[in-house]
Amino acid sequence: MQTAIVSEEIERQPLHQFTEQAYLDYAMYVILDRALPHVGDGLKPVQRRIIYSMFDLGLKSGSKYKKSARTVGDTLGRFHPHGDMACYEAMVLMAQPFSFRYPLVDGQGNWGSIDDPKSFAAMRYTESRLAVFSDLLLSELGLGTVDWKANFDGSLDEPTLFPARLPNVLLNGTTGIAVGMATDIPPHNLCEVAEACIYLLKKPNATVVDLCQYIIGPDYPTKAEIITPTADLLKMYDTGHGSIRMRACYMIENRNVIITALPHQTSGGKIITQIAAQMTAKKLPMIEDIRDESAHENPVRIVIILRSSHRNVDSLMTHLFATTDLERSYRVNVNMIGLNGRPQVKNLKSLLSEWLEFRVHTVRRRFEYRLAKIRKRLHLLEGLLIVYLNMDEVIDIIREQDKPKAILIKRFGLTEIQVEAILELKLRQLAKLEEINIQGEQKTLSKERDSLDSILHSDKKLHNLIIKEIKADAKKYGDARHSPIVQREQAQAFDETSFIPSDPITVVLSAKGWVRAAKGHDIDPSTLNYRAGDEFSEACKGRSNQQAVFLDSSGRSYSLPAHTLPSARGQGEPLTGRLAPRTGIDVPYVLLGESDTQYLLATDEGYGFISHLGDLYTKNKSGKIIISISQGNTILSPLLISNLETECYAAITSAGYLSIVPTSELPYLTKGKGNKLLNISTKKDQETIVILTLIHPTQDILTLYSGKRHLTLKTRDIQAYMGERKQRGKKLPRGFQKVDSVTITTPPLEDKLF
Repeated sequence: MQTAIVSEEIERQPLHQFTEQAYLDYAMYVILDRALPHVGDGLKPVQRRIIYSMFDLGLKSGSKYKKSARTVGDTLGRFHPHGDMACYEAMVLMAQPFSFRYPLVDGQGNWGSIDDPKSFAAMRYTESRLAVFSDLLLSELGLGTVDWKANFDGSLDEPTLFPARLPNVLLNGTTGIAVGMATDIPPHNLCEVAEACIYLLKKPNATVVDLCQYIIGPDYPTKAEIITPTADLLKMYDTGHGSIRMRACYMIENRNVIITALPHQTSGGKIITQIAAQMTAKKLPMIEDIRDESAHENPVRIVIILRSSHRNVDSLMTHLFATTDLERSYRVNVNMIGLNGRPQVKNLKSLLSEWLEFRVHTVRRRFEYRLAKIRKRLHLLEGLLIVYLNMDEVIDIIREQDKPKAILIKRFGLTEIQVEAILELKLRQLAKLEEINIQGEQKTLSKERDSLDSILHSDKKLHNLIIKEIKADAKKYGDARHSPIVQREQAQAFDETSFIPSDPITVVLSAKGWVRAAKGHDIDPSTLNYRAGDEFSEACKGRSNQQAVFLDSSGRSYSLPAHTLPSARGQGEPLTGRLAPRTGIDVPYVLLGESDTQYLLATDEGYGFISHLGDLYTKNKSGKIIISISQGNTILSPLLISNLETECYAAITSAGYLSIVPTSELPYLTKGKGNKLLNISTKKDQETIVILTLIHPTQDILTLYSGKRHLTLKTRDIQAYMGERKQRGKKLPRGFQKVDSVTITTPPLEDKLF
């Protein structure tokens, strides 16, 4: 029998408490030690450790290159115990001039390309060293400017931050995703940032607007245009949130379009693929070909060859900006770790103010460190001068006494540090020339000590010195702006129909829902060949660049591009192959015309309204509801309105009433039930509209047919049936209570009244 061992050292806690604390610890680790940069040096821990490892290995900007695998291995083994590929990719990013505005690593070999930044060679093939720009981070590292901490195993020390001489967090920017937060800081121009720092140091009460006089916007490694409006840029700097929009640059050469600069992190190969896809879909008929002529001399050169018949380059490029990555938007979220060790989104002023605080503190520590070394050296020099003034006596004491240290201290009032320095002197340093050198050094150091004391006790002098250093660094490392900021109109894609030929066509719909399009308007649809058991139902004339609209019996509309319909040489194709009407619902009507064409839509229960054809367009295969229909009723044939002011609608009901009403009395709706066309009866045997047509009452002749009989109504007869929507109309003569059909004719002028 086994006895359970219970130890009092085992800690017990609820699972939810343990998991919550573990997740919070992990989140804080990712935020503070992985994903977000620090405002001081603008680096993430992995970047800082890579640079320090290279610095420690002696890979400075003037040294020979060494294998990148050496740097990565040293970084992982001593400071950053994580994945080698992740570390190498971070190193590659700092070496790519198209990724970093001011690269920190100088690479030799294949470090990727603009087209494919991840196409870099393995670390065993590439070589690297620190770039010249890294001196801005490392030049003051050994001068007591920063704190040091133990590495992951406590065997070595590493700097917590670099003593950056300029705000690298703005110069190179960064992106990162932490737990519950992210950062997207765009890069900026060094000279502009330096000017803003100097201005803020001189005028601490400056506003964001004041600083934006110097920092006019981000400056990416690419030379593409920034087209974000100035007001949006100002808001971005004021809140720390926003977006940047970049657009490619192009020029005209030999009647072709040459793209010379792409937005940041945009692949030329992807651009070509996107344009080629539109060419294949026949959406860009003005483009004959596209090719990539990028080379070492011209990193970005994409040639768009135009057809001779098309010359509107600006409209073409506007379309490409709207539909391809030639124009891109970048999110801005200025989130970083502040001097208080907490992540925070900062505006431009708070960022620069905090960095200047960091810089002032760093320079102060540098001077204090130097001042301490000077004072220590002056202290030693004072002791050495005593030796030269009493050289014989000092030599005798050292030669004759067993413990000369204590005697020297007592005799000359020296300190232990001074005595140790005296006892370590070499005989050749006792020459008269050495005494002169010591006196000269003492004089120089005393002057430097007084200068440092003066600076440390005067904020104004300290600030002036920092301004002088910033100006010197800007002159040495600064360059012209890469990304011009310009005002451009918003990009807009082409209307697809603008490229489709506007040829006359006739869309034919069969009784069983088969559709086709015949060229021209002189087609007799009834003579076309139909499938067995099928026959002609409806036809509509229009243009090939218009949308064909179909209406089903339930009041839903569907639309298809007319140019995509099959040719009338065959028997067409079923609408159900491209649309999805409900089971058992017929599609009896087809409409074709311009989007602003007006139609009268009505139901047999006596309701209707006017709508534009464009309101019936939809990309939904299941259509959309246009007119509401009660159960048991149906939609009437839509009527094309040619003149809303002069036309009237003539409604004949199942009870034998005729009402002619101006069409202008009906409302305009995009969808709905509409208004009553006339005051129709709602008794048990519900009265319905059997015929609805349009008529010009002063021009047309209306002929009614009932069986073999017909009734002709000329202008004076039509006037008798004219009324308002609220009226029921007038009873038709005996024998015409059930009208089968009507015809409308427009006779010569002399026949209209008689």
